[in-house]
Amino acid sequence: MKRSILIILAVLVADQALKFWVKTGFFLGESIPLFGEGHDWAYLQFVENKGMAFGLEFGGEAGKMALTIFRMVALVGIGYLLWKAVKDKRSSPMTVSLALVFAGALGNIIDSACYGLIFDASTPFRKAVLFPPEGGYAPFLHGAVVDMFYFPVLHGRFPQWLPIWGGEEYEFFRPVFNIADAAISVGIVSLILVQRHEDRRSRRAEVTASPEAGPGQPLTETPGEQSGGL
Repeated sequence: MKRSILIILAVLVADQALKFWVKTGFFLGESIPLFGEGHDWAYLQFVENKGMAFGLEFGGEAGKMALTIFRMVALVGIGYLLWKAVKDKRSSPMTVSLALVFAGALGNIIDSACYGLIFDASTPFRKAVLFPPEGGYAPFLHGAVVDMFYFPVLHGRFPQWLPIWGGEEYEFFRPVFNIADAAISVGIVSLILVQRHEDRRSRRAEVTASPEAGPGQPLTETPGEQSGGL
């Protein structure tokens, strides 16, 4: 359990520290090259996400409230799975993966629940202030999630002969995300891989425990076929 707690704390501290720095130090929409001038494939770009992960939005204010409540319910479920995995002494990769998902979900819930209360609004012309005298920019559960990692590694234009998207511009990777999003994504992918590995191991164990009769293995005799039977 200590390892899981340390992972959760490490992700939360890194996530919230970076968000606080970006929120108070950047104008909304401002970006800087992550690795210095000339590296146009990685940026820190301040955007605010009012919806789901990676900049996806969902149903306006009512959708925002529903999504935040859903995140909280999901967080409780993930926390229970993590507690049960630790209690049942599941493999370290399993508990680490669940801890990453839990930490990422909690990190984004903190933004949604609290940032509207403790920050004033960020704009392209004014940086946000922590604990403004006039109060925050949104009520409880209506805050926006701070995102900042932007990696436009590939960009160009689809060929004209391509159906539907012919001639349109493309960019990969377009969504802007944060440390919490990355933790959730890594945790989910790891969970899938760990579960597949455990399924394969369980099948191999079943085969080893129930081998088929081979050439050197005696066959089980049925009643009536035993030596001296009638």
